[in-house]
Amino acid sequence: MAGLTEKARGGVRAGGGVRAAGIALVLLGVAVAAVVALTTPWRSLPGAAPAVTPDPARDFSSGQIARAAAFDAAVNVPVYLSLAVTLVVAGVLVLTPFGAWVVGRLRGPWWLRALLGVLALSAVSLAIKWPLGMWYETRLRAFGLSTQQWPAWSADRLKSFGVQTVVIAIMVLAVVWLARRSPRRWWIPAAAGAFLLTVAASFVYPVVVEPLFNDFTPLPQGRLRSDLIAMASRDGVPVEDVLVADASRRTTALNAYVSGFGATRRIVVYDTLLRAPAGEVELVVAHELGHAKNGDVLYGTLVGALGAAAGACLLFLVVSPPSVRRRTGVASVADPRAVGLLLGLMSLTTVLSGPAENIVSRQIEARADVHALDLTRDPATFAAMQKRLAVTNISDLSPNAFEYVMYASHPTSPQRLALARSWVRLHGLPEP
Repeated sequence: MAGLTEKARGGVRAGGGVRAAGIALVLLGVAVAAVVALTTPWRSLPGAAPAVTPDPARDFSSGQIARAAAFDAAVNVPVYLSLAVTLVVAGVLVLTPFGAWVVGRLRGPWWLRALLGVLALSAVSLAIKWPLGMWYETRLRAFGLSTQQWPAWSADRLKSFGVQTVVIAIMVLAVVWLARRSPRRWWIPAAAGAFLLTVAASFVYPVVVEPLFNDFTPLPQGRLRSDLIAMASRDGVPVEDVLVADASRRTTALNAYVSGFGATRRIVVYDTLLRAPAGEVELVVAHELGHAKNGDVLYGTLVGALGAAAGACLLFLVVSPPSVRRRTGVASVADPRAVGLLLGLMSLTTVLSGPAENIVSRQIEARADVHALDLTRDPATFAAMQKRLAVTNISDLSPNAFEYVMYASHPTSPQRLALARSWVRLHGLPEP
């Protein structure tokens, strides 16, 4: 080894770094797979539960089915075009020197050029997608789903852009800074930082980001609040609060969700949902209690954190070959001109990981539905609630395979109703 040139020794060290990152990626991938395999409810009902085939025609009128299909057709074009723009922009940043060319025209210290590069390249994508977002918004208004005016819509879109850009800028700056300090080992602190950032975001998001888009007030004292708190107590779920979001200033859709964990965990219901019968609101909250009781946010955070750490290792491996850097006009990841390459790879990773995340999410949502049925023992109200959600939100009752894989984070309404019927038959109760 003593006879090796300095260049050869550098190549050996770089090769060692790639091997180490590859081993770490495999280990983190195994950890993610293990957590997903052990915590995902692959079967929401016992094996003895009778199978029920989902059938939209059983629960929805021909007019409701036609309206859902018409809405789907109306929004498909802007949605598909937006996805295409995302992929094209990411492809340009990964396969061409465009990103390096943009950042190369900026002036200032490396960190300022990196920041301005993130902002400039993200703004290009925002500008291209803006007309598509307006197109989608006009479709929502045409079908009565949006209550926003253009100034409020624009403000929300810019706030969302700002939040995303800040998070991306933190990640990109960290990668470039670490690469400048340790060119062959930056993936190690980057993986650790990605893990910690994901965990921190779970705590911070409910109390910092969510209030940017909605005002939250405690559910007023009264029978509904008392019943919900009593149900949570009966379920053995510690709930910090039940909050109402002023969603009606933006949409007519009905929704509720659970966010955060520990001291930041809360159940949030849209004010639009409070217009539904109290029993249906209780069923929705029972579903959310299922997420809290099963620690879905905690496990989701763990999977996301491990995935983010694995992503840092994968990023190191992808940008290591000289051919990648030559193609994008970047000398190394330590060069602020690498911002475009990093943005493109992050964007592609987000799109490509979506289908796998949806598979897990649909199973978790089905378990929460079963939890709501077990807790309330009221399948008739559950069915009424699912129909109301589907009709009011104009849910896609029969998504095609592509839409189901790419966008369906929940089972379809017919699937959820079929699950309820299977639960009913398992327990020998009257079928709704």
